[in-house]
Amino acid sequence: MSERSLYRPEDTRFEVDIEALITRLRPLLPAEGLITHEQGRRAYECDGLAAYKQLPLLVASPETVDQARAVLQICSESRVPVVARGSGTSLSGGALPHPQGVLLSLAKFNRIKEIDPHRRIARVEPGVRNLAISEAAAPFGLYYAPDPSSQIACSIGGNIAENAGGVHCLKYGLTVHNVLQVTLLTIEGDQVTLGSLAPESPGYDLLALLTGSEGMLGVIVEAVVQLLPNPLTKQVLMASFPTVEAGGHAVAAIIAGGIIPAGLEMMDGPAIQAAEDFIQAGYDTQAAALLICELDGGEAEVSEQMRRVETILREQGADRIRVARDDTERARFWAGRKAAFPAVGRLAPDYYCMDGTIPRKHLAQVLKRISELSAAQGLRTVNVFHAGDGNLHPLILFDGNRPGELERAEQLGGQILELCVEVGGTITGEHGVGMEKIDQMCVQFRPEELEQFYAVKAAFDPQGLLNPGKAIPTLNRCAEFGRLHVHRGELPHPQIERF
Repeated sequence: MSERSLYRPEDTRFEVDIEALITRLRPLLPAEGLITHEQGRRAYECDGLAAYKQLPLLVASPETVDQARAVLQICSESRVPVVARGSGTSLSGGALPHPQGVLLSLAKFNRIKEIDPHRRIARVEPGVRNLAISEAAAPFGLYYAPDPSSQIACSIGGNIAENAGGVHCLKYGLTVHNVLQVTLLTIEGDQVTLGSLAPESPGYDLLALLTGSEGMLGVIVEAVVQLLPNPLTKQVLMASFPTVEAGGHAVAAIIAGGIIPAGLEMMDGPAIQAAEDFIQAGYDTQAAALLICELDGGEAEVSEQMRRVETILREQGADRIRVARDDTERARFWAGRKAAFPAVGRLAPDYYCMDGTIPRKHLAQVLKRISELSAAQGLRTVNVFHAGDGNLHPLILFDGNRPGELERAEQLGGQILELCVEVGGTITGEHGVGMEKIDQMCVQFRPEELEQFYAVKAAFDPQGLLNPGKAIPTLNRCAEFGRLHVHRGELPHPQIERF
């Protein structure tokens, strides 16, 4: 797959004296904490969106907050861009390096500082793996609720930067609902703590602002997250449907019935087959759509909800329903879903994972339209998604070695995201904007709104050094993109017809 420049001229306006920068940084970092040679930098050229690659100018890997602060202070004084990186599992190019900047790796910030079972909190460094928090809390009967599919590898700092979700976010919320406090460094190296361990903190909710800000406002060095007690009872069932549309209607019917499952996930036929071949989870490979529903709580509550859910599923056309017999089978049902992305990776040389969110009531019609758009582009799309909250993850299959296929995949991805906006949804649910969706921000937001985003960034980062070129498009970019604003099904704003 050929590499191409993804940064625009306004994003590469920095002039860096690399030798002077190396001279200042090297004494401040541990041995091998500053990577300058190409082979070492190549390991950081992309995140989980491997179609986009860019070599960083340098890679700094501090071990302490003071070292990270010193790197930021020098970069601020020298006007050098900084891109913070955790585990590198982002799927939107959010951790893509800057060609004239320092890639600040926080992988060595991997300590769990405290598990407090009485207050039900965990105090962790940003490089701690998502799953490691639940593993450390397990002896106390507690766990950390947000569980992205990449939880075995993704770091909590990256989860906060992208506001990650997971299969249980329908009932227990995204990262923003489970983080109590964050300590960050500004680009000038100042240390700031946002949020509170109390139920409420005074002033503006800057913690919510930081969560999902994609490393553009500050560099996270510590987080305090809330822990939840393990549910008394869990039950998981799988339902097979003859059509994807029927499965979509069933999702809407369950939520409309006043039931909020802990997880409500859906896969289409190709995804079912791929996951079954990969994991042998016991999936019905003859189904056009498979719905996995987890209910948790007290025994009486779960029993009643199970009865109601099974009734709804049959009314919506489910032709097979299986209930997990024990914890082992329950874990196997989920294992196939959580391994769906790598499983689909066996179907084609490359795939492009999209991330948009729609109102649940439009699920069936949007899935049908995605199929039509895929056929028009001559590409296959496999659907795996968080059906309960309308967060879609269409996986567009392509071969990057074939001329034009990556571009067609990107075009199809853009069409899918714009479809989400047209029906009243958004261009992202948990992966962030990064480089991948930056053009579709021009569709989601008006110029006046984009200007406010820039004003917020300028308040935290006046020189625009933190993760430049990501998440928020310039108005010039929107003009060149040539797309009218389409927000929640409205007509374009009359004052921006030039776009």
